[in-house]
Amino acid sequence: MSDMEKKLKRLKSLETPAPSSDAKKRAAALAMAAFDETAEKTTNGSQGLSWGQRLMSIVTPLKGIRLMDIRIPATAAITALLIVPISWQLMNNTSLTPPTLGETIVAPTEQKDELGKGVVDGVISQQETENDLAAIVIPAPEMEAPMVSPNVSASSKVATRTMGAPAPMRDQLGYLQSGDQFERFDDANIKLTGDQPVSTFSIDVDTASYAYVRRAIENGRLPQKDAVRTEELINYFDYNYATPPSAELPFAPKISVYPAPWNAEHQLMHVAIKGYMPENVMAQPSNLVFLIDTSGSMNDTDKLPLLKRAFKLLVEQMDEQDTVSIVTYAGAAGVVLEPTSGAEKRKILDALDNLTPGGSTAGAAGIETAYRLANEAKNNDGVNRVILATDGDFNVGISEPEALKDFIKQKRDKGISLSVLGFGEGNYNDALMQALAQNGDGNASYIDSYTEARKVLVNEIGGTLQTIARDVKIQVEFNPTQISAYRLIGYETRALNREDFNNDKVDAGDVGAGHTVTAIYELTPVGAAQPVDPLRFGETTQVDAASKSDELAFFKLRYKLPGADESTLIEMAVTNDNVVNNIADLSNEIQFGTSVAAFGQKLRSNAEIGTFGFDEISALAQASRGEDKFGYRAEFINLVEAAKSLAKN
Repeated sequence: MSDMEKKLKRLKSLETPAPSSDAKKRAAALAMAAFDETAEKTTNGSQGLSWGQRLMSIVTPLKGIRLMDIRIPATAAITALLIVPISWQLMNNTSLTPPTLGETIVAPTEQKDELGKGVVDGVISQQETENDLAAIVIPAPEMEAPMVSPNVSASSKVATRTMGAPAPMRDQLGYLQSGDQFERFDDANIKLTGDQPVSTFSIDVDTASYAYVRRAIENGRLPQKDAVRTEELINYFDYNYATPPSAELPFAPKISVYPAPWNAEHQLMHVAIKGYMPENVMAQPSNLVFLIDTSGSMNDTDKLPLLKRAFKLLVEQMDEQDTVSIVTYAGAAGVVLEPTSGAEKRKILDALDNLTPGGSTAGAAGIETAYRLANEAKNNDGVNRVILATDGDFNVGISEPEALKDFIKQKRDKGISLSVLGFGEGNYNDALMQALAQNGDGNASYIDSYTEARKVLVNEIGGTLQTIARDVKIQVEFNPTQISAYRLIGYETRALNREDFNNDKVDAGDVGAGHTVTAIYELTPVGAAQPVDPLRFGETTQVDAASKSDELAFFKLRYKLPGADESTLIEMAVTNDNVVNNIADLSNEIQFGTSVAAFGQKLRSNAEIGTFGFDEISALAQASRGEDKFGYRAEFINLVEAAKSLAKN
């Protein structure tokens, strides 16, 4: 037997080593790099019968996205299709170690970046990548141009490629970020009643934060801190609160005070509000303009394709009294559909089907065109609304955000409102979306699946389209003889000045038909452990004898009916009659809302939640799940369990 035959026989008898978890990830990354390389060489990748061309047709659904209704982490799907022993050999026996998921790939070069560091033999160190180049955004192949960190000069020819995950950006807590933009804010501080007895804020029923948080967790990562707005998590759910009597009196607030489950010495004050719900919310004629982002960044399956399916749900509910227009923007605004009767469903649906992505994003020009059509078909006795659907990437047109918000506010004052539907991730501009919706007297929702589209545009269509109250504000004055300190849970981005409450010129949030709104305060009763030492020379405010009663607080709610210029006031005292000594004696609605409030604080690592963990949150939610028609509460319980697992890693 020759030496060669002996070597072959010996190789045949060797046992193939089991692939490591790291090897699988690296193999997946290498596969994605191969896909990207094929994309550059293939001009018509979704057609043809050749192997390389046909392969491109499966790239998009396999990248880090979900297939519409089914939320599947793409990395797992790719890994399941790969043969990984080769990657084990590649890792251990060659110098061509493939990159890990989310790692920045740098083309070989002898040049350094503008800071004079970080590039050695064409490789940026992992530490420097995280610390100095965290702003790099790695684009998907279909994006028009890669965005490079300002820390890297153009002459260094750094090549970036999507490797199945965003660049390793981290927030204040060390959680991986996605590249999406959120307004930064801190949790509300504890207020001493003697110093600041009055709390004032605007209420709204945006739910975008919950849907985004859910997507992040289901995709295997804890959401970045600023993506978590606790009040939006709470208000995502429908609660069976007291029903208001009429459209003229659209609210009937109910207040409960009970022990805080995470601090036995503290109490929670739960404010429950349900908006009036007409018998037939679609009876009022609707003049709707769909303003649809068709730029190149909308090419992913969870963006424009999902967007079109979502709007079709809304179109199916319209009839001859309704009007639909469609405007797109990508490089330049275009009218796809002039104002058309809702009875011509086939014409509207065909217009949606024919939308394709491509071009840069000119959101401002599109908004101007959309409002022009809305004004042309305006119905003074109905709903007039522009519905903006986008991934939030506004980079062409009116460059000044304040000018854009002012434009929307002017149109709102003329009777045309704006709602926003957000799609996708990677360049989702949540901060701008929230600002536009608030200035347009509308809601901001995040559509991460077909199920969420049905929730927003079918199950809750009344609240999405029909506003029952504008400029809704809450003000609470706490009695310092009963309550020594308090804090509002959530609503940090909606705080108002005390004097704003009575000023009808100050804009505030809006509530749609049938929407429920929840606000929760954590209270420190007099006699409980105090957050700060008492003043040596007495309190800074004087309390008269009349306030030394059993009143814990005084609640006020102010709102404007649609079309009204002056607000209406609702007020009520919060007394010991509102106090319940055991949370288990309260309704499922209050208990479940409390569990969601705890979850939001936990995700934000709020110190006030103490040792109250995911297990306690889950137990409280399970015990109060109650009626769950659409399964949203069961989904929440699963979300808590998933977050617990991620927090351990």
